[in-house]
Amino acid sequence: MVFLMSNYISRTAEDTLLKYLSAFPVVGLTGPRQSGKSTLLKELLKDEYKYVTFDSPTTVAEFRDDPERFMRINADKVIFDEAQKAPEIFSYVKIAVDNDRDKYGKFILSGSSHFTLMKNISESLAGRIGLLTLLPLQFGEIPQNLQEQSIFKGAYPELVKREYNFRNEWYQAYINTYLEKDLRSISDIGNIRDFFRLIKLLAARCSQRINFSELASELGVAVNTVKHWLSVLEASYIIFFLPPYFDNLGKRIVKSPKLYFHDTGLVSFLAGIETETQFENSLLTGPLFENYIVSEVKKIIEHKKPFFNLYYYRTASGLEIDMIIDKNQSREWVEIKTGETFQTKFISSIGKTKNTKENGFLVYRGVTKPGTDGIEILNYKDFLRGFSQH
Repeated sequence: MVFLMSNYISRTAEDTLLKYLSAFPVVGLTGPRQSGKSTLLKELLKDEYKYVTFDSPTTVAEFRDDPERFMRINADKVIFDEAQKAPEIFSYVKIAVDNDRDKYGKFILSGSSHFTLMKNISESLAGRIGLLTLLPLQFGEIPQNLQEQSIFKGAYPELVKREYNFRNEWYQAYINTYLEKDLRSISDIGNIRDFFRLIKLLAARCSQRINFSELASELGVAVNTVKHWLSVLEASYIIFFLPPYFDNLGKRIVKSPKLYFHDTGLVSFLAGIETETQFENSLLTGPLFENYIVSEVKKIIEHKKPFFNLYYYRTASGLEIDMIIDKNQSREWVEIKTGETFQTKFISSIGKTKNTKENGFLVYRGVTKPGTDGIEILNYKDFLRGFSQH
């Protein structure tokens, strides 16, 4: 259930966070800048946990001047926000946890850089930490009057709370902060101008398979440079990839993945889409809608942690299905169409591919209809509501 209280939007991930706090000595919370991590932690745990942020140079200095005293003062039920800015903290957290292994929910470490956090976690806290990701707002967390707009206007909490006023200015500031501040803490990018050009090229290619050589040629850089920059964008939660589905695990690794953005509002901003009319008339309408559905499913999986995996499916003959939700013991086949009028051809690929025991879904913008041959025909809102119940 979504409600506004003190301007706070409650999150699906709250229940998962509380569950993890009862199961792990340390919980790590990552996600993109401005996804609401600090707000969630301070609102949900304000009566139980002390909040300490290493975004403050004063706090970093206090820790480094006398780490033993700092840890004595912050010994239990403490949120260390932007922990990657004081990487030495991970070793001290490990010592504190190992001295009290039966105590769960002792520390929470949060930050916006998956790469930096994971590097420190793997070195110091492996086996002691439960990891969660908080992405922008899910469909069901957005007020109903804004849900349809969120397809192309985005789902960052601050944007939704201001009902998309000054949206362009917000995204421009977001990108400037990312390029000027976040990137330097993640990796040596080199040419920032070419890196930004890559982001714009990717926006025009959302929901498509990645061609590394083509991107490198357009940018005038090496293929390895493109691959490195893509890994940085993935580590900072700008983009994510769907690998192809094969029974042979080796093939999944070598074949080209499809690229998606975590937030479709950023794609629209980069593509110059500001209004509903521009969205409906854009060449990106179909890819944006597909990106929206895939990213919404990704959010639900990350926030509720059912441990499903996502893939796309493509045969050598060119038959393609947009998304496979692999539930380990079963698979669901999902075809995504931006149209509002049902056509039988929309479900032909699923009908040719799935077995009789598996579920198939057509997700589109038309009305929900009775299904056929194990394939449900659903309006996208009904599909997202149903999937969020997993």
